[in-house]
Amino acid sequence: MVADQGSSLPTRPKSTSSRELTTRVLSAIVMIAAALLTAYWGGWPFALFWLAAGTAVMVEWTRMTGAEPRPLVQSILAVGLAVLTVLFLTEARFGLFLLAGLVFLVTGTFATGGGANRIWSASGFLYASLIVLVPPIVRDHVELGILGLLWMFAVVWATDIAAYFTGRTFGGPKLCPPISPKKTWSGFVGGVVAAALCGVLVAWTGEAYGHSLPLGLPAIAILSVVASVASQIGDLGESALKRHCNVKDSSHLIPGHGGVMDRLDGFWAVCLIVGAILLTIHFTP
Repeated sequence: MVADQGSSLPTRPKSTSSRELTTRVLSAIVMIAAALLTAYWGGWPFALFWLAAGTAVMVEWTRMTGAEPRPLVQSILAVGLAVLTVLFLTEARFGLFLLAGLVFLVTGTFATGGGANRIWSASGFLYASLIVLVPPIVRDHVELGILGLLWMFAVVWATDIAAYFTGRTFGGPKLCPPISPKKTWSGFVGGVVAAALCGVLVAWTGEAYGHSLPLGLPAIAILSVVASVASQIGDLGESALKRHCNVKDSSHLIPGHGGVMDRLDGFWAVCLIVGAILLTIHFTP
């Protein structure tokens, strides 16, 4: 999630702000280390890491949106996400993926009471499925592999960090006050520039060590800009959902950060772009 920039709230004591920043940084270090370590391992450890992340996102989504009966709905959708992971690890055909996804999507949807809540349950399963599937697919992709995954990480993390610090440093006009009153256009631009630079740096470093992505550096720069914009839109989308549900954070699972969904909203948007590209390539003769 792209961090909030600036503040219209009363100034808090420096000691409190310092403790919160320390907690936030330590949590971020732990999460980054876990993501990179499992990415290096690949296979089951990496797939299970993202299954856990996607399941947490689904639980937070259904809790925020009020899906009932909650234990039943969450259990059905969690089993569905686990089945998708097993199908990926066993290299099942695409048709079986689609069939299994539809079965659990429909089952979880109709287990939910109320028409509007059923839509929320279905969208939560689809949202979490991207988190569960796209990173492992990229990691195992013959032309992308760990370098493609590192590009995704770099673009999202660079956007997040640069948007936070440039927004707080330069301030200025607000990006979208009705949804997120603290975010600024300076933070938005800073995030985009940092993402382009880091995306190209990852690709260039990979080439220096004998690995390459299936795009040239100019195309990587453009795609990094698109991904950064998508990441920030994903962040705003989750902020809008939280405002709709009248909650501040998706949960309190991660100290200093809120919930898993709060951390992965921007990454989810990049997964959507990468997943759409891979699907297009898969079905293009």
